Amino acid sequence: MEKYEEIAKDIKARKFSPVYVFMGEEPYFIDQLTDMLLTTVLNESERDFNQLIMYGADTNVTKIIEAARRFPLMSEYQLVVVREAQLIRDIDTLIHYVKNPLKSTILVINYKYTTLDKRKSLASTIDKTGVLFESKKIKNHKIPSFIIDLLKERNIFINAKSAQMLADYLGNDLGKLNKELDKLTLLLPKEGKKTITPELIEQNIGISKEYNNYELIKAIASKDVLKANRIIQYFEKNPKNNPIQSTLPVLFNYFSNLLICQYSKDRSEKGIMSALGLYQTYQTTDYKTGLTNFSPMKVFNLISEIRTTDAKSKGVDNASVDNGNLLKELLFKMLH
Repeated sequence: MEKYEEIAKDIKARKFSPVYVFMGEEPYFIDQLTDMLLTTVLNESERDFNQLIMYGADTNVTKIIEAARRFPLMSEYQLVVVREAQLIRDIDTLIHYVKNPLKSTILVINYKYTTLDKRKSLASTIDKTGVLFESKKIKNHKIPSFIIDLLKERNIFINAKSAQMLADYLGNDLGKLNKELDKLTLLLPKEGKKTITPELIEQNIGISKEYNNYELIKAIASKDVLKANRIIQYFEKNPKNNPIQSTLPVLFNYFSNLLICQYSKDRSEKGIMSALGLYQTYQTTDYKTGLTNFSPMKVFNLISEIRTTDAKSKGVDNASVDNGNLLKELLFKMLH
């Protein structure tokens, strides 16, 4: 995220590079940086003659270089954006241009879902003459902090529980997450303090503020048998909004991280944050509680049980037990 913010800051300050290659498995950051360039480099009157968008399936490196070597018309820059560049077979030959790019052209390459081979000279040359950015997936346990920071930029407040509810329900698909945040943002008042609450999420996205994966983890960590069973029963009655495929990764992530905490030398709040790469102190609460209620061997066995449940939910060695009962069986093993 640090490099992303640095690139974004430079773009907003109009400190452009002649070549940008945005690559990697997370399309969200690639799209965000590309959109910044599309709205910042040229004003509206300059775009007709100086902005060109090409697509990897319909072009090749020769055409890209030809476009990039043209000079702008009545503008300081021309902007050439190549989307879906991962579909271009001869992409490595682009090195003939990036070794000596035209200063008046800003060439933007979107290379999604994969990366250039960093061992080859193209990647290393781009890193010297332009900007090479790898967009990586954000780990699930960092999504709540991402949500909080993203909304903070929009002057919108969201508390830890609400952020975790969204993270557990939507996962780390940032494109989908951003669409849901946009939808919630439109429902906020235009004046005064803007806050996304659990109630707003419940009413408009369909996640219960009381029965969700966030509350389930808290109940399991503290071994609150009654609350945990109530949540699982709610999940069983509302499988569409609470599929087992969404709950199992949350449980696996929690117990995997708890195992890391158990073998960490420093189990203080600061130590847990360091060991797990957490940014907010509230994220350590359930881990500190779990350290007192689960032994390392118990956690190790539960991780195995979660894997087994996942396989059974997909039909492996399971011909009759439905997902609701699979979760009940797993919960019993966690709490007893």
